[in-house]
Amino acid sequence: MAELCLHSPICLHGIGKEKGSIRMSIKNLASLSRDEVKNLFSSIDTILTDCDGVLWLHMKILPGAPDVLNKFREMGKRVFYITNNNVITREEFCVKCDKLGFTSTKDDVLTTSYLTACYLHDIGFKKKVYVVGTSGISRELSRLGIRSFGVGPDPLISDVATLVMKDFKLDPDVGAVIVGFDEYISYPKILKAASYLNHPDCLFIATNTDERGPSFINDCVIPGTGSMVAAIETCAGRKPFLIGKPSTYIIDAIRKRYNVDPERTLMIGDRCNTDILLGTRCGFKTLLVLSGVNTLDDVMNWKQSDNEEDRGLVPDYYIGKLGDLLPLLT
Repeated sequence: MAELCLHSPICLHGIGKEKGSIRMSIKNLASLSRDEVKNLFSSIDTILTDCDGVLWLHMKILPGAPDVLNKFREMGKRVFYITNNNVITREEFCVKCDKLGFTSTKDDVLTTSYLTACYLHDIGFKKKVYVVGTSGISRELSRLGIRSFGVGPDPLISDVATLVMKDFKLDPDVGAVIVGFDEYISYPKILKAASYLNHPDCLFIATNTDERGPSFINDCVIPGTGSMVAAIETCAGRKPFLIGKPSTYIIDAIRKRYNVDPERTLMIGDRCNTDILLGTRCGFKTLLVLSGVNTLDDVMNWKQSDNEEDRGLVPDYYIGKLGDLLPLLT
């Protein structure tokens, strides 16, 4: 397993956009002619795609998405899944793909649970990890021989005074706190994580900082990992090391693992501050699908902004949903 991991992260100078040179054109792929679409995809060898909000919404397939990925492969493109999902292992991700009709192998997949385990393994981490997250993280850690605890419910049983005076005890062997998506997030978990992080030598790692997930019910906001990271970051008074999109660590992982040519790579996503920003920083072509988090109104506001960071969120292309590409590719 170790040979699949990555070396420690480095800052990748020169692969992003220089100041003042951020791309500002945006085209509706559905309005292009077949020849224009053909020319575009003739210039692409590698396709990196986000998943939830692009290919599916939880366990509901977005219409046409499997057919488009199959068409990409038929056209000779390499297709990889790049997800900030930290709830499942890569093997479980492949099982989900199979159930939903998507072709995948473990080596086609980068999840933040896997990359987080790789990061600790590659820096020679030997201590315990306190995990605010799910078993997807703890199982990836275990496969690389890293001990962890904290997954599962940890509710406030009585009151804060009782918790602190009677039940509170820190494990002296903890050397890192990992924060991922945790549906059991609670006051005791925030208290314990911040208390471990009060020690400056304790590593603080966030799998990702997605503020919310794609909603499958109207008017329902799904809090994402970022809301949990923010709570612990605020209490700890420290910034975490970020593993997932759009961090330099996952950029390094993509370059080392897949040996991509940035100019011949397309990043597809539904979230601009992770997927599209990752593509902008890497010099990839970018395609926003409007089936997930961000809207065309969001994009137009950023396009007109004087803030260069906002303009980095603007994709090269957009389309309603990935399946709308199929008629243009056949």
